[in-house]
Amino acid sequence: MFRFKQFSINQERTAMKVGTDGVLLGAWSPLKNSPYNILDIGSGTGLIALMLAQRSHAEQIDALEIDENAYEECVENFENSPWNDRLFCYHADLTTFTEEFFEEEEYDLIVSNPPFYTDAYKSQNTGRDLARFEEALPFEELIECTVALLSEKGVFSVIIPFKEEEHFITICQSFDLYPFQITRVKGTPETEIKRSLLAFSFENKETEISSLTIETNRHEYTAEYVELTQAFYLKM
Repeated sequence: MFRFKQFSINQERTAMKVGTDGVLLGAWSPLKNSPYNILDIGSGTGLIALMLAQRSHAEQIDALEIDENAYEECVENFENSPWNDRLFCYHADLTTFTEEFFEEEEYDLIVSNPPFYTDAYKSQNTGRDLARFEEALPFEELIECTVALLSEKGVFSVIIPFKEEEHFITICQSFDLYPFQITRVKGTPETEIKRSLLAFSFENKETEISSLTIETNRHEYTAEYVELTQAFYLKM
């Protein structure tokens, strides 16, 4: 069990545990368009959806999870949260979900912490591989389905490896999605940029670019990281 200030995450059966990437995306995703409804693609334990329930006044927050163990724990975490009347998890793959809901549902915010290890390496954990290898959900499929489900004024928000940033933006632009906010994340001042937080919309406007460093030393967090996450972590 991983405890946050306003909710807890049961993650015993889920391959991908609570991690910094999910917390970053849940805390960072822009809410300036005051979304009525939100979709979390590949929700895992439901962490990001729960963070957005805490941060926003969205009436409807849907999550999509293909792995059965993760789906079951996501449902439990939603039911045990203060926002269980606003949260719902679907056990389906993205393409099927999109085909079923394309005509009926549009989302004002779509978020995803997508699978992104594109290298040949595989672990012995099938669930972890499914959650973390790009072939399980290719960027093109993710973006194409997102465009079909995103409202006209909607926002698409992701966290990906920095090395994939340019490639991901190029694919988005081919679908008329344009980055309006980018934050590049590094672990410490001395390390290389590791992650990119990206927010897209259908409006092609100037991109606001910033950087975020998580720690100055081991377990000594920067003021910017504390400000971003202190509403969630117990010890922030």
